[in-house]
Amino acid sequence: MDFSGLAERVATVRRVIGEAQARGGWTHPVRIVAVTKTHGPETVRAAWAAGLTEVGENRLQEALPKMAATADVPVAWHLVGTLQRNKARLAAGRFALIHSLDRLELAEALARRMPPGERQAVLVQVNCSAEPQKGGVEPGALPALLDAIHGLPALEPRGLMTLAGLTDDPERQRTAFARLRALRDEAAGRGHALPELSMGMSGDYVVAVEEGATIVRLGTVLFGERA
Repeated sequence: MDFSGLAERVATVRRVIGEAQARGGWTHPVRIVAVTKTHGPETVRAAWAAGLTEVGENRLQEALPKMAATADVPVAWHLVGTLQRNKARLAAGRFALIHSLDRLELAEALARRMPPGERQAVLVQVNCSAEPQKGGVEPGALPALLDAIHGLPALEPRGLMTLAGLTDDPERQRTAFARLRALRDEAAGRGHALPELSMGMSGDYVVAVEEGATIVRLGTVLFGERA
């Protein structure tokens, strides 16, 4: 793969993020997680060289060998895709942030697998698009799940994550992202500090940033179409 234009694409994305934040009235930092799904380990090295310090993978079975192959590259690894409960033992403690915690059984499995005294940072995935094929806890069930997670000392809940619906309509995308932000604010009112909002991918990150995203998960806009 030719990475010759990656630094310029990263610069463009950062500029677009800044403009979107200005339109939304936000000033907080927005972190870019470079999603290297289906791309090889050389993509991780290119991302680091282009100034990207956080890398994400959708599938655990793709992440682990890629992490091993790039152990000398000091990026922070994120697991952004679905995690099955029976794979919790392979994920716990390996990622800087797991974005897809969506049920108590998975939370308990992760907590059991953490070494004593260590904590796994997690985001709770919420289905804000009302699409049944999407992962995530239903919004109405979020308060109870957050209460349960806060009772697990081995986990550190840092925020919420969502996927917008399968639509090119920016206003429908906006509805999902605004809903996640509202849920985060409601949780704060109940004593749950959740500063991170992971929302927005290559096709909708501009709207997500306008609605207050703190983390965007970008693959195609950085690395081109996946194989």
